[in-house]
Formats: sequence, structure tokens, C-alpha cells
Amino acid sequence: MAPKIAIVYYSMYGHIRKLAEAEKAGIESAGGTADVYQIPETLPSEVLTKMHAPGPASDVPTLEDPATLEQYDAFLLGIPTRYGNFPAQWKTFWDKTGKQWATGAYAGKLAGLFVSTASLGGGQESTCIAAMSTLTHHGIIYVPFGYSKAYQDLVDLSEVHGGSAWGAGTFAGPDGSRQPSERELRIAQVHGKNFYEIAAKHFS
Repeated sequence: MAPKIAIVYYSMYGHIRKLAEAEKAGIESAGGTADVYQIPETLPSEVLTKMHAPGPASDVPTLEDPATLEQYDAFLLGIPTRYGNFPAQWKTFWDKTGKQWATGAYAGKLAGLFVSTASLGGGQESTCIAAMSTLTHHGIIYVPFGYSKAYQDLVDLSEVHGGSAWGAGTFAGPDGSRQPSERELRIAQVHGKNFYEIAAKHFS
């Protein structure tokens, strides 16, 4: 039976959403399917307006209840970094998962990570490392991306790009104006494909 995959993300300016779409395309290229969710926004609309942020996407369901994830075998989690860590929106979601922690409802599920940072030193790796504590407390098994599936793209230095052995990634720039590059989207697609293939073997 094919594993049930959820892609769950938060995206203030759309960078993580674009990576999520590429991750989904990668899963589909491997013969799988994935449901995509966004986590709830915690900022009021007037603050988002002042930040020139579009707000939550109207065409992506919001994951209000953490219990929804109990029906999935594996998750790909999209995290825009804040100081090398979860943004408040993601932290708020995890803070609502006490029941799942107490009952072990997420234990044994797989998770992969993809991130967005403003700059080269903004947390492409540290955001993933910071997530390990939360995954560990839930008993969720982290699946690293590694280098072998996208080696040439990951190590190429001819252009600035996100992504690492920890997971796909993109750089948004200091003002959020830079959009995911063709290379970054390609890495994300390979990441999604690789994650699904590992999940399919794990749950076969």
C-alpha cells in the first residue's frame, strides 16, 4: 500500500509554497500523491498588510487540528526560518500537539524538511537542526536528503542557491523579493521524489 504523505508548510511571501509545489511534483513523479496544507497564520491582517505580505493562500486548506496528521504516514514540513529556527506560526502549531505527544500519535512517522532563509548564513542547516528536538520528542523519524540524489546541483558554486543534505531550500533575499530559482525548484522536486521513495520502502 502506498504511504500517505502530507506536505505542511508556512509561507509568508510565497517562497516556501513554491518549494512545496515542487516537492509535490517530485512525489507525483515517483508515482505517489500528497495532500498539501498550510498552518494557521498568527499575525493579524493589519500587520501582514504593513509587512506587504499577501496572507494565507485561499486555495490551500489550513491545518487547524493537529489530529489531521495522525492519518498520514509521513510529512514534508516547509519552514521559513526566523533567526535560524521555527517562526512563531510553526511554534504555535507544535505547541498544540500535546495530545499527540502524550499518546504517541506521531511516533514512527517519517518527516523531511525544506526551508527558506534570507541569506547564505540565515539558517539553511540550523533551522533543520533546531527542528530535530521537536521531531525527537514526538518520536518522528527524520529522513535527511543527503547528497547522492542531487549532488551536482547541491555542490555547484556557479550561482547562489539554497538546499543542503538536510533538505531543499531557497534564499528569499533581505526584502523577500528573490524567488526560488530553477535550480532550487529542481532540488526540491528531487527531494520530494527521494522522500517518497524512502517512505514507500519503509511502509511496504
